[in-house]
Amino acid sequence: MNYERPGIRRMEGYTFGEQPAQTQVIKLNTNENPYPATAAVASVLSALKVEDLRRYPQPYANGFRDVAAQFHGVGRDNIMATNGGDELLRLAITTFVDAGQILGMAEPSYSLYPVLAAVQGCKVARIPLKDDWSLPQDFAARLNAEGAKLAFVVNPHAPSGKIMPVAQLRQLAAEFKGVLVIDEAYADFVDSELAYNAVPLIHEFDNVMLLRTLSKGYSLAGLRFAYAIAPASLLEPMLYKTRDSYNTDFLSQQLAQAAIESSDQAASSWALVRSERVRLTQVLGELGFAVVPSQSNFVLASVPAQTTAADNDQLALSLYRQLKDDGILVRYFDQARLRDKLRITVGTEAQNNRLLDCLAQYLQTQKR
Repeated sequence: MNYERPGIRRMEGYTFGEQPAQTQVIKLNTNENPYPATAAVASVLSALKVEDLRRYPQPYANGFRDVAAQFHGVGRDNIMATNGGDELLRLAITTFVDAGQILGMAEPSYSLYPVLAAVQGCKVARIPLKDDWSLPQDFAARLNAEGAKLAFVVNPHAPSGKIMPVAQLRQLAAEFKGVLVIDEAYADFVDSELAYNAVPLIHEFDNVMLLRTLSKGYSLAGLRFAYAIAPASLLEPMLYKTRDSYNTDFLSQQLAQAAIESSDQAASSWALVRSERVRLTQVLGELGFAVVPSQSNFVLASVPAQTTAADNDQLALSLYRQLKDDGILVRYFDQARLRDKLRITVGTEAQNNRLLDCLAQYLQTQKR
């Protein structure tokens, strides 16, 4: 007997980036921060005691919410803690989109969005991005025409790393008739001179929710902790109705609070990533790759142009496999518009040097 729902039986699950058991592998495939979490996080972790786990955690992570609210200049009611960004995405769909209704997204984008939609039994309106990876001007109009109740926009965009200015987000929020979730998983890596800050949008609009995570900028991917910044009216049904009870544990709440309180220390790793991102982009360009200007902790690189599109696709897959054989993992997407590209997480200087040396050798061998 097969007991799963027919929709679940038909759907495909999310494909994770490879997580090897070997520690010596250079992992540039899942956009993890190559630098450790702050000393403040390490100090709190070392001080935690097993007896602290006897009782349930604070149900709403209020200690963390207060710290995050102060950091962003909002109130506690504008913050909701979740078990990673993925739980926040799932909660948004569960709360605002009934089965059979429409979820909107750009295409390509984070591949978990349609998976979560399928779990909920809702439909997906996929709006193709322009050739330069920007949203089409009529993005909101097309979502409205589809009757979308909720839309996800990742900014900086994944997998390209392209940034959308706040003015464009403001226009989108004003035009879209549903709930707009701006997935800012990579916002910590935006160049500081751009002064990117979408938080004021939650005071201007009642339909805007920002997703922030500690997985990337704060080097805590293993902790699974994220949070929403939104008008209280959007968060209330999620906090008090659709959220799991005790959705964040005691340990993660303590470490997450320490991370935000030491954000000035974490920012030093963001600066290192930005610097290496510039160098990685430059050297990849010298090797013949076409790299999308990125404001994330990764770059999307098209392989050096070959005779045909099929040859480009084959070269990208070949380079991915050769790197993997040499203990370097990058991300290859077998999907339209991405088959001739590699998404490469920005690593440490030594990791990036190893990657670039290998790519140079592979490409030189190919020319012979």
